[in-house]
Amino acid sequence: MSEERTLTARERLRIHLRGARRKTQILRNAGGKVTDDVIRSAALTTNFFDTDEIIIVNRTDCGMMSAPDDAVRDGLEAQVSDLDDADIDPSLPELDLGDADIMDWVKITDDIDEACAAQVKYLEQSSFVPDDVTITGYVYEVESGKLRHPGDRVAEEISERQS
Repeated sequence: MSEERTLTARERLRIHLRGARRKTQILRNAGGKVTDDVIRSAALTTNFFDTDEIIIVNRTDCGMMSAPDDAVRDGLEAQVSDLDDADIDPSLPELDLGDADIMDWVKITDDIDEACAAQVKYLEQSSFVPDDVTITGYVYEVESGKLRHPGDRVAEEISERQS
């Protein structure tokens, strides 16, 4: 006899994406943000491994939306002691935030739809990603179980950032 269980949001998302006909490269990071490392990975896979499409998927009910900025800042500061002297990337010690705030680096968002659209724009504007690469953004709406375009809400209410 098999046990029934509820699929997690990530498992339901994998089911939605299974129909992809092309080679799929999955890059994951906290908050689903396009960072320098995502651009680096996109540059390599699109220029050298025949990837011709990038799909960005953010999701509602993301854990990164559950912590207020002050709690994130305090937690990071408690970990590294001095945020101004912390190594952002140990493999590139010369890389630092300059005059930017640590929260700019963390990139927590208040609106998942706006954030998803912005992530698409960041990759489209990157000179490292060829112009003929298709870049599409989706929001996996945990509340409805639907994969949708940013701004096309299905559920009446979605989880929003706790400020």
